[in-house]
Amino acid sequence: MGWATHAIERLKNGETVIVKPRGHSMHGKIESGQAVIIRPITGDEIIKEDDIVLCKVRGMEYLHLVKGVKDGQYLIGNNRGCINGWISRHQIFGKFAGFAA
Repeated sequence: MGWATHAIERLKNGETVIVKPRGHSMHGKIESGQAVIIRPITGDEIIKEDDIVLCKVRGMEYLHLVKGVKDGQYLIGNNRGCINGWISRHQIFGKFAGFAA
């Protein structure tokens, strides 16, 4: 169970969630502990480069950037140059929708 497990379950049920991710990997876009709104992904929604998504890469939960899209796969990485890896759409659970008050 990771830091976003409960949020992912709620997103799968169509709920919008607020999370407070910790760490500095998204510094400049999202600061550590900053409350962010994540909304579910709709079935036909296009996920594109530079979108911030809540996802799982090799079992780890991340709120990171889509760095590339190719053949229905998404390259995930942070805002500091680290690449986590390629994932499929079913490993993306939600999309950044803004900052919570």
